[in-house]
Amino acid sequence: MTTTSSLPPGASVVEAGELISTNPATGDVVARLPVATAADVAAAVERARAAAAWWAGLGWRERRRRLLAWRSLLVTRMQELAELMHREGGKPVDEALLEIVVSVDHAAWAAKHARKVLGPRRVGGSLMQSEYAAHLEYQPFGVIGVLGPWNFPIFTPFGSIAYGLAAGNAVVFKPSEYTPAVGQFYVDAFNEVVPEHPVLQIVHGTGETGAALCRSGVDKLAFTGSAATGRKVMAACAETLTPVLIECGGKDALIVADDADLDAAAEATAWGANFNAGQACVGIERAYVHERVYDAFVAKLVARTEKLTVGEQVGPITMPGQRDIIARHIGDALSSGGRALLGGPDSVQGAYVKPTILVDVPESSAAVREETFGPTITVTKVASVEEAITLANDSAYGLGSAVFSKRHGMAIARRLRTGMTAVNSAFSFAVLPTLPFGGVGASGFGRIHGADGLREFTRAKAIARRRLPSLPALLTFDRTPAAVRIALAVTRLLHGRDR
Repeated sequence: MTTTSSLPPGASVVEAGELISTNPATGDVVARLPVATAADVAAAVERARAAAAWWAGLGWRERRRRLLAWRSLLVTRMQELAELMHREGGKPVDEALLEIVVSVDHAAWAAKHARKVLGPRRVGGSLMQSEYAAHLEYQPFGVIGVLGPWNFPIFTPFGSIAYGLAAGNAVVFKPSEYTPAVGQFYVDAFNEVVPEHPVLQIVHGTGETGAALCRSGVDKLAFTGSAATGRKVMAACAETLTPVLIECGGKDALIVADDADLDAAAEATAWGANFNAGQACVGIERAYVHERVYDAFVAKLVARTEKLTVGEQVGPITMPGQRDIIARHIGDALSSGGRALLGGPDSVQGAYVKPTILVDVPESSAAVREETFGPTITVTKVASVEEAITLANDSAYGLGSAVFSKRHGMAIARRLRTGMTAVNSAFSFAVLPTLPFGGVGASGFGRIHGADGLREFTRAKAIARRRLPSLPALLTFDRTPAAVRIALAVTRLLHGRDR
């Protein structure tokens, strides 16, 4: 049995039926929470079924009121929550506050727009079947299971939790074992606002608890994490044909065209590569820069990045095992011919990693091909924007991307094989509640945020209502040869000409 006194910084262990999370910088115990067994998870899902019926029955207006009250309660406790995020995950307090700001904005948007996006409506019919009126509505699945990550322990789960709740579902949430106390904080806040039924529940544990949630009979499961774990989640959910939403990280690229504002590009790149210590699925890990502006851009990027303070602006690496991956990627880049303009072989120092800028790194290097999830970036000189697009798209991942160009930003953005692109900025697509968030390829599928995010947690219900007699009657064994001839004549009239 592991003893708490010997826990290394950032460790998360199970001891005597409790999940123990620690500060990634100091090893201090932050929280002890009960581990949910498979039976506990099943019981939570069963409770959620009854709660889901009650929650859906409240209607759009009352759900909106409750969700906005939850949003407001979290705003009053922002400082407390941000300090907890700092202790448990290592995120600087100001970045934690910004994460809360964006998260509550998303929750408010989902609450305010759910009825407009999902409510019943009449839709157009067809001249061929004009006797039927077409109706469309989006009904909640019932119970949504959410497996959340540690790097954005509020923002990312909120994309499933808040949108799933706004759509009329109950939610059973398993946070990362590295940030369980943060999840417990906002689930408790929700239950202050909605005390009547367990509409939002939390279950704690490691991978075994997550696997139990996959097999618990939830009506849909939303997962954020590595591609390897995402495949396991899909396999487990496939046993019961449970639909899934999968977000598996990325290897995001930034393109700097020869007409870019280099100061803005360098500032955004320094931010995109190093915020949250580089532990972001939409962090910038690769930059492709036109040869005409390469030297000037690199000089500005180095000048921007070397001013960052480790321990204050760049926090610790939350998951201990990630430090080995970061060190391996830096070592592979250097051993294969790359150079470190900032940082280098000694970048990984205990729980912290110095911001690292690598150049002349072969495209075959692990630092280019694999997700690093640390404050590092490779910068590559290209002869043209066309080459930059080709290299940016040459990845198994396809989550986010960024483009800096004064004249061609939108055109370049449309050609990038990613679910999202920021033009003359970084990460901005994630903070706009109206835009869907998600990727392609090894980055997963499905969308959170925006109208697509609301629909993701519903099933489309189609209703055809007879409003007139059928003339001629076709959907019957009583149809006549004359009726068929009329149908064929109308079809030729409507669809037989190229117009």
